[in-house]
Amino acid sequence: MTVMKKILVATEKPFSKETTNYMLDAAKALNVEVQLLEKYGSREELYTALKDAEGLIVRSDKIDQVAIDTAPKLEVIVRGGAGYDNIDCAYAKEKGIVVMNTPGQNSNAVAELTFGLLFMMTRKKFSGKQGFEISGKKLGILGYGNVGRRIANYALGFNMEVSAFDIFLKPGQTGNEGVAYCPSVKELFASSQVISLNIPATEETKKSIGYDLMMSMPKNAVIINTARKEVIHEEELAKVLSERKDLYYVSDVAPTNAQELLEEFGDQVFFTAKKLGAQTEEANFNAGKAALEQAAKYLNEKIADFQVNK
Repeated sequence: MTVMKKILVATEKPFSKETTNYMLDAAKALNVEVQLLEKYGSREELYTALKDAEGLIVRSDKIDQVAIDTAPKLEVIVRGGAGYDNIDCAYAKEKGIVVMNTPGQNSNAVAELTFGLLFMMTRKKFSGKQGFEISGKKLGILGYGNVGRRIANYALGFNMEVSAFDIFLKPGQTGNEGVAYCPSVKELFASSQVISLNIPATEETKKSIGYDLMMSMPKNAVIINTARKEVIHEEELAKVLSERKDLYYVSDVAPTNAQELLEEFGDQVFFTAKKLGAQTEEANFNAGKAALEQAAKYLNEKIADFQVNK
């Protein structure tokens, strides 16, 4: 009799009930056992549950060296979503643990949220004040992965002029006839009335969006951040907002100085109550399903399609 590998689904902010029911029902067919640890109240609960886990699925849960060291059997960690800076990937690699994400599963949800936030700010938070239209305006996409490409498609439908910059992107590789390649971040900001941030928080990108870039944007500029708060230089953002009353910043994750910004620049900023990019029924299910299938595939076949710590 084959012993099934055990996958722990540890989520302080759980997947939907539909998603976890699917995981539990699908586990046997995937030749794995699924254990749920939802809304756990302490790190100790997580550490205890990890002791006999061979696979781990998380959302935004922090998996650091301590957590990894409490899991001697752990072979694979899958982040149900695109970003994975909540996982110590380098240490996992040292321990021989594969880390994967589930790219593309949340893309549509994030892209739709981007335009929801954009419309809210261009229409002055629906306050009745005069706003401006996005048709004919220039949109710059910083980070042209799955989300960035979906945003580009929607923007073209709204008759926007679209350009993109990505460190992995080369001329002629935008994959869309209507999207122009931009050779630098500096040029992208200087030429775009609207900027969509879709980059990870790395040592290179943290605080990379600063005073000079933001100040270079045209009149009635809007910056939409559905990525990570760390990519914005928060102190310099405050300076920009004080000097540019026509610049608006809206984010899917509140900056550290959110209260200060809201009190001083309330009409120019907006932050969601919590990170909402993946908060749709469809994205929640897609990410959970993909995470389970990827974890099972690795445990049973040692295939890591989306490994991020090679």
